[in-house]
Amino acid sequence: MALFGGKKKTDTKAEDSSAAVKTKDVNTTKDAATTLVANANIAGVLRNPRITEKSAYAAESNVYVFNIDVRATKEDVRNAIIATYKVTPVKVNVVTIKRKPVKSRKIRKTHYTAGGKKAYVFLKKGETIQIV
Repeated sequence: MALFGGKKKTDTKAEDSSAAVKTKDVNTTKDAATTLVANANIAGVLRNPRITEKSAYAAESNVYVFNIDVRATKEDVRNAIIATYKVTPVKVNVVTIKRKPVKSRKIRKTHYTAGGKKAYVFLKKGETIQIV
């Protein structure tokens, strides 16, 4: 079989040193790529703050509510809050908003609301987010 046959290694030191140089280059490019991906993920995560009566009461106890992207995760929301508002959340809860049927009188058809996702961001005492 050709799988196990091949040339035998003669100079292992030269090959090891070149492999070490290659792995260093790969690691630095992976770090740069990771930061680019992280910045790209942060850009569209937070849609807007969710301004409702319930969220106003929650803000009094350091809980802020945001509409977020449907594909966003808790970690994405956490990183976006840190980058945007310069505060570190203690906890992040993510809730899916279901589409709800709405009946139209004129057309007599059933339409659906948009749905989406929202995030509850819990902060430490003393930290606040200015939502204008």
